[in-house]
Amino acid sequence: MKQFTAKTFNIPALKGISTKTNEEHLKLYAGYVKNANLVLETLGQLSKEAEKNAYLIGELGRRFSFEFNGMRNHELYFSSLEGGAKALTGTSALKKVIEVECGSFDAWLSAFKSLALTRGIGWAVLWYDRKDKRLLASWVDEQHLGQLNNCAPILVLDMWEHSFVSDYQPSGKKQYVEDFFANLNWEVIENNFSACL
Repeated sequence: MKQFTAKTFNIPALKGISTKTNEEHLKLYAGYVKNANLVLETLGQLSKEAEKNAYLIGELGRRFSFEFNGMRNHELYFSSLEGGAKALTGTSALKKVIEVECGSFDAWLSAFKSLALTRGIGWAVLWYDRKDKRLLASWVDEQHLGQLNNCAPILVLDMWEHSFVSDYQPSGKKQYVEDFFANLNWEVIENNFSACL
């Protein structure tokens, strides 16, 4: 069976988010890749006696979405920090869509930051809805509950404690969100958006 391979990321020094936090965070990402592969391998073995292993197959099928989404969300997260901070340009197609849908970029950004401060662990996600050709933002609990069907994630913000507590403490969650956007490479997000069109 084809295996997933962990990606490498070229992340420069970041404002507020320490190298140590990123190193530990990347180890967690590697664990998602390893576990996604392990679940698929185990499902392949169990399926040889599918009737006997129906319960295990069902539970591992549920677990796969957790491991797979953890892998993909982290790939989006880390890639958005590569190459250093880059602003969204005035001619950006994504910025124009945000302004049409939300009135202004600042209004959208304020609302997205508020979404990121949702209590609990999970992800704040900006999606592109391929069917209605529009942007949507939502909270995804943990990483496997709340995805929007047929929507492509173009921006993800990891709001699990492991992404910020050692640098910010629990009370610094809001500053972590501010620093994430200060470190964000909007060229990557623009490319994610363009790939959906």
